[in-house]
Amino acid sequence: MNVHADPVADKRAEAQTAEEGIALQEEQAKLDSKFATDVAMQNTLLTPRFYTTDFDALDAIDVSPVRADWDALIAEMQADPNKGHFKKTADWDVVDWEGMEPGLKKEFIDFLISSCTAEFSGCVLYKEMKRRGSNHDVTTLFQLMARDEARHAGFINDALREAGVAVNLGFLTQKKKYTFFRPKFIYYATYLSEKIGYARYITIFRHLERHPEHRFHPIFKWFEEWCNDEFRHGEAFALLMKTDPKLTSGVNVWWIKFFLTAVFATMYVRDHQRPAFHEALGVDPDWYAHEVFTKTSALSEQIFPITLDIEHAAWQPTLERLHRANVAIAEGTEAGGIGGRLRSWANQAKAAYCFARLYAIPARRHRVPESPRLEPAY
Repeated sequence: MNVHADPVADKRAEAQTAEEGIALQEEQAKLDSKFATDVAMQNTLLTPRFYTTDFDALDAIDVSPVRADWDALIAEMQADPNKGHFKKTADWDVVDWEGMEPGLKKEFIDFLISSCTAEFSGCVLYKEMKRRGSNHDVTTLFQLMARDEARHAGFINDALREAGVAVNLGFLTQKKKYTFFRPKFIYYATYLSEKIGYARYITIFRHLERHPEHRFHPIFKWFEEWCNDEFRHGEAFALLMKTDPKLTSGVNVWWIKFFLTAVFATMYVRDHQRPAFHEALGVDPDWYAHEVFTKTSALSEQIFPITLDIEHAAWQPTLERLHRANVAIAEGTEAGGIGGRLRSWANQAKAAYCFARLYAIPARRHRVPESPRLEPAY
């Protein structure tokens, strides 16, 4: 197979900093489409957001309590095991975008845009911490994570360009609404985002190893090494939380439970919006959700003192009701008028009740290990 060389993409895969990667990405911005950027600009409960926080508080972190684990992780990230990975090789098969089933094409492009936006939101947050901070330990970490996320977002955008669309990432940086989160909320949300990202990517990768006939796009071949970046980022946030025992005890356990419930519920609802995508992968969305929740729960035991009881009798039926309410909200919004608004409001209330019911399911408690460090094992 002939792979069309893309010098800019190849340089970006080798970039040592987020700034280098973003600058190279902006060289290609003339190819980016208004459609993809408009989708990425949306701010809803189910779309990736851009975050800002109290950077002075982050800069004051003292990593002395986790120094040995911290230095080992930083050394691993500085060794840059995925340098050069995020570029097309002979394994990048030709994709027949024109011949792709329309429903699958629409959902897969939506998946790629959402993934690109999520990866780039991490890059923006991490790069800003590096720019504003003076704490060498913390700024070094965030620079390394920003480098990785810039590569991820750029690689997804390259895949989108083959379909004739791409996200103008520079425009997003300037124009997308930013949500302020206190540092501890950034820890909980971003830790879970990175770990669930690992669980999602590795579950798809292992499934397609067993069933290569369902690998309808070459990007899935890159998921194994890719998800190890996500894993390392999660390790970093586990260490940041380990520096202050208060972050994972007392009233903050209730906040941990809130973020666990929100992240799991959001994933379930969002994935059930893409039936053609999951059918093409040969994956049942309910099976996939349970696999990802199981992996993420096992990983989160490294730092969180609780896990959600995803085997509880009310768990799956409530997720299904939440999904149906979300569908009805969208239908009411699309219908418009008084009737549409009433339907949307009624189902927003149902969705809120479903979330409260999920949150009310008693959590499972366990003892947290002394060292939070883990190695990828799935």
